[in-house]
Amino acid sequence: MVLGCPMLCPPHAVSLKHHDNWRGLRVQRHAADTPFRHWRWHLEEMYVKLSGEMAYPWRAVNHEGEVLESYITRTRDKKAALTFVKRPLKRHGAPEAITTDRLRSYRAAMDELGNRQKHETGRRANNRVENSHLPFRRRERAMLRFRQMKTLQRFAGVHANVHNHFNLERHLVDRQTYKDRHSAAWAEWQLLAS
Repeated sequence: MVLGCPMLCPPHAVSLKHHDNWRGLRVQRHAADTPFRHWRWHLEEMYVKLSGEMAYPWRAVNHEGEVLESYITRTRDKKAALTFVKRPLKRHGAPEAITTDRLRSYRAAMDELGNRQKHETGRRANNRVENSHLPFRRRERAMLRFRQMKTLQRFAGVHANVHNHFNLERHLVDRQTYKDRHSAAWAEWQLLAS
């Protein structure tokens, strides 16, 4: 079975058993293109209402706009920030700099991890990750919001991988390179979805 455009299909149509394969293919395809993939990270949390209660999706995005990690919690305290920051550090290694907003939970987590010297905050410094929320918000509106924490976590993980797979950085390459990468991404998508 070949699925259509992943940005338009409902989330249950995307098979979750291929979730980890997307990450592996993406890493293989862009390993040569991104020699400094750990240069700078941007961390951010946003809020989502689940049946009237607040939940907080946390996202880690690298300097190229790829979502490294997505994590959902019910709180925005030091414990949640510490758990979230440890996840991409364990999977991707340490970056040269970590940019966040001015939430005090990040500062406390960085102090505990010993990354205080790498931590940066500033006005408009975190726009990279703020803009990465936009596709997620568009899908959230189209789906008429979320009702359960489990479905939100599942959707956030799958959506991040699908977005990374088709995020080809059109503004950085010429037309022919973009078309070649787009064709390769669609071929990989059809292979995974079949």
